[in-house]
Amino acid sequence: MQETLHLSSKHSSFPKSHVLHSHHDFSTLSRPRIIHFPTLSSKTSITIPPKPSKSPELPSISPPSSPDPPDPHSQFEEKMLYLDSIGLDLFSLINDHPPIVCASLDNIKSTVDFMYSMGFTALEFCRICGMCPEILNSRVSDIVPVFTFLLREARVDGSDLRRVVNRRPRLLACNVKNRLRPTLYFLQSIGISEVNKHTNLLSCSVEEKLIPRIDYLEKIGFSKRDAVSMVRRFPQLFNHSIKDNLEPKFNYFVVEMGRELRELKEFPQYFSFSLESRIKPRHQCCVEKGVCFPLPIMLKTTEAKFHGRLEVCCNSSGPLRTSPLWCTNCDVNSK
Repeated sequence: MQETLHLSSKHSSFPKSHVLHSHHDFSTLSRPRIIHFPTLSSKTSITIPPKPSKSPELPSISPPSSPDPPDPHSQFEEKMLYLDSIGLDLFSLINDHPPIVCASLDNIKSTVDFMYSMGFTALEFCRICGMCPEILNSRVSDIVPVFTFLLREARVDGSDLRRVVNRRPRLLACNVKNRLRPTLYFLQSIGISEVNKHTNLLSCSVEEKLIPRIDYLEKIGFSKRDAVSMVRRFPQLFNHSIKDNLEPKFNYFVVEMGRELRELKEFPQYFSFSLESRIKPRHQCCVEKGVCFPLPIMLKTTEAKFHGRLEVCCNSSGPLRTSPLWCTNCDVNSK
């Protein structure tokens, strides 16, 4: 329906500029208005087009409401209660390994269930986590390859698997490709064929731990061949600290005991005995009694047998050169 606006004829004498100005006043409308100027009529009519019919309103669709973000406090409390239920203290674990605070509870539960399915008891698992809390940050998909490696490549017997892991839990936190397999190949390359008897070494870094021990033995006077022979005979040498173990024991061996490198080459187990509670006391006893025992007899025997041998040597003539009690660089009658 159109609306018609009638103007009297007296307004027909408006200046043209005024009409144009009036036209510009309609420029803000959404659709331009059509203006007619009839020439034969005494009135000028302006036709305004009808308003467009209002389109039916569509039902408003509100965007789906996003779920509320998880409450970190609630998640932490749930994780703490779960770990407490299996005998673990979350705060102690965080103190030893802070990233555990971000560990997913679902991943932790999966790891716990998997370890139980492998035959580990709750007590064993708590001990494992105490020694290597990083396990709680590992996924089952990271742990399964370690068990596979130990069984297939390191030749660990299935019945011995739990003992191996309990002895060295850090194995479960090691990457097979970057750590376990390279160490296995290195140990085999220097002649340690039965690595399944020394699985605790598999978690060691070749560059940071194994090679530096061989280099140290060369530094103190052993040839490369002798150094390799010593670690092959006694692979536990790789576990000993150079600064806190090898150096002080070697210095005492050379300076205080005055012995030859040949004896260490034949008995590298010397480095496994305590300097303060075994090596020093027994050496001093030998000095006081004027006796010089070979290293194995001096260190490996029980306390009772050691003192029994001392009494025998003190109450009898000196040992013959063919006797295992004879040491070529010691004078048993020096006192």
